[in-house]
Amino acid sequence: QLVESGGGLVEPGGSLNLTCVTSGFSFDFHTMYWVRQAPGKELEWVADISDVGSAYYGDDVKGRFVISRDNRKGILYLQLRAVKPEDTGMYYCARDRYGNVRGQGTQVTVSS
Repeated sequence: QLVESGGGLVEPGGSLNLTCVTSGFSFDFHTMYWVRQAPGKELEWVADISDVGSAYYGDDVKGRFVISRDNRKGILYLQLRAVKPEDTGMYYCARDRYGNVRGQGTQVTVSS
């Protein structure tokens, strides 16, 4: 199970911290992903982190977002910094890059 939280309304340039609490699988052995879906668009890979903490980011978020994990607690994080209106969307924690296995999502809205 994957349960996201932490979304909300934030002004451009602001910050937000997303959390994904996992259960039911061996979290510490899996690469984990954040994907998002903007209104009217397809799911988009945002970032991923390997079981040992190697992180990779999409070009749109590189330098602004930070993905991290706590293997002991089975929790995945995403720090959003310097957000832009185009970061608006539903953010999902996922077990694959394409979001085939994902949680229910948490909504992030960037607007003044």
